[in-house]
Amino acid sequence: MKQLSGLDATFLYLESPEMPMHVGALNVYEMPAGQRGRFAVALRKHMAERMPMMPALRRRLWWMPLNLANPAWVDADPDLRYHIVEHKLPKSASQGDGMAEMEALVGTLHAQRLDRDKPLWRFHVLEGLAPTADGRKRVAVFSQLHHAAVDGQAAVALAQVLLDVTPEGRKLDIRPSRRPRTASLGLGQMLRGALANEVQQVVGIVRNLPSTVGTLKSAAGNALQRSGLLSRGKASASGEAKVSNLTLAPRTAFNQMVTDGRSFAGVSLSLPEIKAIGKAFDATINDIVLVICSTALRRYLQQHKALPRKSLVAAVPISLRAKGDNTSDNQASMTLVSLGTNIGDLRKRLDHVKAATAAMKSAMGDVRSILPTDFPSIGVPWLIEALGSLYGKAKVADRIPQVANVTISNVPGPPVPLYLAGARMVCNFPTSIVVHGVGLNITVESYDKQMDFGLVADAKAMPDARALAHAIEIAFEDLRLLVSPPVDDAVDLATDLAGNVMAAARRGVSASVVGVGRAAQQAVSRVARSAMESAVKQAVGAVTGGRAKPKPKAAVARKTRASR
Repeated sequence: MKQLSGLDATFLYLESPEMPMHVGALNVYEMPAGQRGRFAVALRKHMAERMPMMPALRRRLWWMPLNLANPAWVDADPDLRYHIVEHKLPKSASQGDGMAEMEALVGTLHAQRLDRDKPLWRFHVLEGLAPTADGRKRVAVFSQLHHAAVDGQAAVALAQVLLDVTPEGRKLDIRPSRRPRTASLGLGQMLRGALANEVQQVVGIVRNLPSTVGTLKSAAGNALQRSGLLSRGKASASGEAKVSNLTLAPRTAFNQMVTDGRSFAGVSLSLPEIKAIGKAFDATINDIVLVICSTALRRYLQQHKALPRKSLVAAVPISLRAKGDNTSDNQASMTLVSLGTNIGDLRKRLDHVKAATAAMKSAMGDVRSILPTDFPSIGVPWLIEALGSLYGKAKVADRIPQVANVTISNVPGPPVPLYLAGARMVCNFPTSIVVHGVGLNITVESYDKQMDFGLVADAKAMPDARALAHAIEIAFEDLRLLVSPPVDDAVDLATDLAGNVMAAARRGVSASVVGVGRAAQQAVSRVARSAMESAVKQAVGAVTGGRAKPKPKAAVARKTRASR
């Protein structure tokens, strides 16, 4: 009997009509040239072939009597006609990229809970997109996977089985499992398993208690010192201002009780450019992702005249998974990062985020090894469900201060193009969870040469998630402009521009004196050319600090002829 861990089961106990607890993604695919027909049929066949290697999709919940302890997983045979379904997009999706229609449908589907009597996953095939420029069919797939079954990195591991690196696919060494199937559990077996798990958890807690207390004591002191909580506003020995992540978050429109509606949007940015920006400012990819989100949120809230004077705080998931661990259970925790949304200068905001993530890593490095993902569960279902129900009915999130405004998660994905049943994946926009008090989730995953941002928000708190996606694009452009080009490139650009300006001016002067004699015309043109060259050289020298390099005469002659 495989009983759910305490962390996995918590996602079940906290689930409600307003808070579905599944994750997933919206993927757009391009089918091979000449291939037609329903993609759902090909996908069902593909999934049936790979299903023996995906145990997370071949199990369902088996509940304990009276919900006494955490449920267990039992084997199940998924009905692929139920788990893989088709949807026809509106006719307007056949014009343009169809993104607006897909986002609207995903917002509707993501708000619907999965059936707990069946394996906790579902794939929705979206038909009706316009073909590519060369006539290839486009199709989208929206996936739903319950968070009780997988976390972000486990979902990536699942995709490694499901997806291929070539359109032709691969031959997998699929061997029949020798483990006996367990489709149901008897009362005695469930109680023995629950008690054995309880004893194991208590023994583990007692055994690790001395080292845990010592680690927590050390971590608490380090966190207070490194975060600057005890020296707010003072500078460190290196002269850098300290940043505290230990603070209450200001209230915004998306920090309230969530409803049963969802708003969704997706946007892709260039991964090589994000890496280049990070290199230019000695920042990690995660730092750049956070400052892009910070800048976009600042712009969005300013447009709605709702920007708090205090910095927004992000809840950032961190993985506790050991390297090489591909199990499908949840092994993650949560930490806090100040986003610096109250800082108007972009460069200073970037420095703030870098300092905040450094403080977070220092604090979490001490306690990472002792954070629990499992704990004793007898009686816990009653407690968590009762507290969750009370929290929702009493609208506690509307009454108490919040520790975070938004959840931002960055998951590393595949660095190469991938294929599903022969179709090439174009984009991978993640979809995640919003909860009471934190009605906005931004999950980012790298894919091939891009970073795909998936925005999920409560429909009442943020009905226009597309507006925030647009703000993310603008924030990325702002960062690109912050990275100055090399001086030589700037000089060449200015000189080339000056040459074009002079050529245009000469043509204009020549045209204005077309009525006079040819000799006079040439004389006027020479005088105008000399004056323009002198003025432009002075302007270029002023802009580049006198570092302009004279171009070879042959090159200047070629450019002059080309400009004519």
